[in-house]
Amino acid sequence: MPWKYSGRIIRVGKAWKDNDGTQYPAVWNNYSADEKAAIGLTWEDEVAAHDNRFYWGRDADGKLIPRSLTDIDVVDEDGKAVNDPITGKQLVTLGLKSNAIALAKTQAAGLLAPYDWQVIKATEVESYSVPSTVTTYRAAVRTASNSIGTAITNAADLAAFMALYDVPVDSDGKPTGNAPIADWPDAI
Repeated sequence: MPWKYSGRIIRVGKAWKDNDGTQYPAVWNNYSADEKAAIGLTWEDEVAAHDNRFYWGRDADGKLIPRSLTDIDVVDEDGKAVNDPITGKQLVTLGLKSNAIALAKTQAAGLLAPYDWQVIKATEVESYSVPSTVTTYRAAVRTASNSIGTAITNAADLAAFMALYDVPVDSDGKPTGNAPIADWPDAI
């Protein structure tokens, strides 16, 4: 990751000053390892990346901090409920499952919306009927939405929840379908 001096990140290609006011040129990176160590520069290895869909980040020891699967009631320092000043109801931080289910419902609505006019027209115009390809597709979207919601709800732990995002692959590593959380029918 970066070179550091007294906790500060020192950028390669940029001049910098040490704590005593000594100026180092932009070519300081060309110094030998011994010269860098002598002036107090240290290299800090890059921390492995984390997937921010599932983790908040890392704690001081570098351990991943998982996001909660379930909703969490908001409380103050004394453990008392924090209420919304407008509704008076306790504030809740939505968990991964609630957010994923809401997203799946939004996606389903987006897939159904282009065909809503045909369903409406069929209720208003007696001589019109929705084409079977549309009704079959809409039923498949609703079924997929329900299946995705059930899979999310049934995820017992973070590993099971994360597995919903894994795209199945064959022995050559080529995708063979959609991730369970995005297993929508093909558009018509």
